[in-house]
Amino acid sequence: MADAQKQYITPEMKAKLEAELQELIDHRPELAAEINERREEGDLKENAGYDAAREQQDQEEARIKHISEVLQNSTTERSGVVEGTAHVGSVVHVYYNGDEDMKETFLIGTRATSTDNKDLETYSEHSPLGAALLGAQEGETREYTAPNGNTIKVTVVSAAPYDSRKAATPRA
Repeated sequence: MADAQKQYITPEMKAKLEAELQELIDHRPELAAEINERREEGDLKENAGYDAAREQQDQEEARIKHISEVLQNSTTERSGVVEGTAHVGSVVHVYYNGDEDMKETFLIGTRATSTDNKDLETYSEHSPLGAALLGAQEGETREYTAPNGNTIKVTVVSAAPYDSRKAATPRA
């Protein structure tokens, strides 16, 4: 898959996903041993411990598959992301409907693989707001239709490539 088609994730989220994936992979032998131990207890039709261990194994294997797919189909590269223009991988400071007191700061990217920064919301580039802002320059006002049907004007105050050290700090 070409980088242009990959979803942006923050470097922190990539590291978190890689650590979780390794932990799940490392847990496989322990879980397999538990399944074998439960299997030896006798009748599998009435063996709740065996069923629980198999269910846990299924859940962990599904999570391994999901994380592997996310990592395979994502990138931390932000080529083309420049200061002053809203792109996937940009932290954007905006205000709504001409009211400069109605400010918000967020990352444009994939919500499921966003940053751990609790102060920084993430909006998908496929959401009405995210899609409306792609390519917008600082000072530019765009419109989008909210899920409730209202048309909302949003003005970009600033846009900068994601940097975990200053992502949630609005520029003056």
